[in-house]
Amino acid sequence: LLSKRGSLPLSACASTSPFSASSPHCTSCPSSLRRFFVNFPSAKQYFSQFKHMDDTLEMERSLQLRKHAQRVMGAINTVVENLNDPEKVSSVLALVGKAHALKHKVEPVYFKKLTGVLLEVISEAYGNDFTPEAHGAWTKMRTLIYTHVTAAYKEVGWAPYPNATL
Repeated sequence: LLSKRGSLPLSACASTSPFSASSPHCTSCPSSLRRFFVNFPSAKQYFSQFKHMDDTLEMERSLQLRKHAQRVMGAINTVVENLNDPEKVSSVLALVGKAHALKHKVEPVYFKKLTGVLLEVISEAYGNDFTPEAHGAWTKMRTLIYTHVTAAYKEVGWAPYPNATL
């Protein structure tokens, strides 16, 4: 999972970057979600606290959005930190998938869309240091997340929410 030059290992990108939920400077977390909602406005339907916000700066300042962004990045950090423990990875992503299927009624395709936006933001943040190898590692991470989350959806007998729009 290391890039060719040894920079930007997958674990370093998640745990030491501005995307780290544990970082007090997690400024890119809400920016990533803001971009997600701009690119996929139908995703806002699942968030009562900011589904009617159209002003992107207002979204970015939203405490609820910031908290959700930190939870998202916290889950990704946990996955990255436990890549050598497949049971832990499966457990974390199963919890995320089941909660989003049963409690929040979120269409699973939004996980693919969100992880794509995160990959874009990480790529832009690291510029030329985001090598093809690092991009490949994050693409594998994106697939891992989506595969495990959708498996959890299937496990709970996911039926799409009738009012959902993509």
